Amino acid sequence: MQVSKGLFAALSLTALASTAQAADEVVVYSSRIDELIKPVFDAYTAKTGVKVKFITDKEAPLIARLKAEGANTPADLLITVDAGNLWQAEQEGVLQPTKSELITANIPAQYRSSTDSWTGLSLRARTIFYSTERVKPSELSTYEALADKNWEGRLCLRTSKKVYNQSLTATLIETHGALREAWQIAALPHVESLDFGLMDFVSSHHGAIPATAMRSPGQFEHPLVARAKCEIAAAALGNGVVPTHNVTTEIRDIAVVAADARRARQEFGYQRMWSIHPAQIEPIVAAMRPDFAEVIDAAAILAAAQDAAWGPIQHAGKLHDRASYRYYWELLCRARATGMDLPTDARSRFFS
Repeated sequence: MQVSKGLFAALSLTALASTAQAADEVVVYSSRIDELIKPVFDAYTAKTGVKVKFITDKEAPLIARLKAEGANTPADLLITVDAGNLWQAEQEGVLQPTKSELITANIPAQYRSSTDSWTGLSLRARTIFYSTERVKPSELSTYEALADKNWEGRLCLRTSKKVYNQSLTATLIETHGALREAWQIAALPHVESLDFGLMDFVSSHHGAIPATAMRSPGQFEHPLVARAKCEIAAAALGNGVVPTHNVTTEIRDIAVVAADARRARQEFGYQRMWSIHPAQIEPIVAAMRPDFAEVIDAAAILAAAQDAAWGPIQHAGKLHDRASYRYYWELLCRARATGMDLPTDARSRFFS
């Protein structure tokens, strides 16, 4: 529909696989706050005469609604607040590619889907507000510096449970000095994730670690780097926070991205991995999922355990008890969180 494509080009939004609507109206499903997005719609209507009808909800219900409506959806556009939700919508098959010379010319490639199914609209600025009576500008430098003892009890932050602040409550380990304190850092209140900064870590060793350790396979094989990854993962898991692996600088070869994420999970225990390009998101998420065969085993073992009132059982000739139940329960939850299809019996027993 020409009108929908015009709005897509003007607003840099997300195109939907939808049926054509009347040319005098565009329907938008939006997870943005009404007061923030409505002025943009009003400006578009004033300029083009095309009305914008929008429905506001959180991302998950909107994507579920689009999937349920299928080809009969009235929506022309979807707006969310982060690339992860856009990628999820793409995986659910509710988006269609849209070509726009205006978008290509104005939105850098790293902020657009490699399949042209979605594009970024805006970037967030994280600014620091301070009292001019109690704080000197010279005292302020970086977000990392706010973790200094000097600021204890003096900061006011939005809860770290909010997605907007999770990147700020993640703690980045990027020097050998910080590595010595990984366990103490992971134990700090409000820390959600313990992250590894590979390139800064290598650089902080003043040439003692070769540059080949900043990429694969060296980053997994050099003893000092491998030790650092193990220490960070152990500290995070030991304190109940998420170990997050460093980025891979490879953008074009998705197989390398997938292999790095797979090694991070299988060999070092990392549960997340940072990305630096939208094309990296899908292979990282896929690699972080549990092996399907293990998920099938987990579902069978937990079902048998539930039938046995969580007492010891035998499965495939092996003994299982509460210790292994905990492992398989975590695995099943992680499979569900990463979008894997669970066996029907497991879904009805544990997640209905």
